Amino acid sequence: MAVTSKKRIRKTCEAGKVFIRALYNNTIVTLTDPDGNVLAWSSPGANGFKGARQSTPYAGQISAEAVAEKAQAFGMQSVDVVIKGVGPGRDQTVRGLMNGGLDVTSITDRTRVPHGGCRPGRQRRT
Repeated sequence: MAVTSKKRIRKTCEAGKVFIRALYNNTIVTLTDPDGNVLAWSSPGANGFKGARQSTPYAGQISAEAVAEKAQAFGMQSVDVVIKGVGPGRDQTVRGLMNGGLDVTSITDRTRVPHGGCRPGRQRRT
């Protein structure tokens, strides 16, 4: 009995979403279709950056260009960008998507902002 493998169906879509998670030590770029299903991702560590160089804006740009290259394999031309975090690679990562040949239609910032903060510690006794 021969074992047959299931043929993988290649998805094609014109538009999609790119989620950028810009942390202090890393920048993670995720490409999804309009429904939110992940198609590709990239990070500075996957592109050869290690240690302190992962947190640089240049490393974020290289990761974004890698995702843009993968996006064009899916036939994607325009993306909506959602940014989360306060890392150094925020702006440069969006420029990397543009340099990679993608048309950025909108940029949304979903960084969390504290309202009031945590409860302060108790007063010290003297």
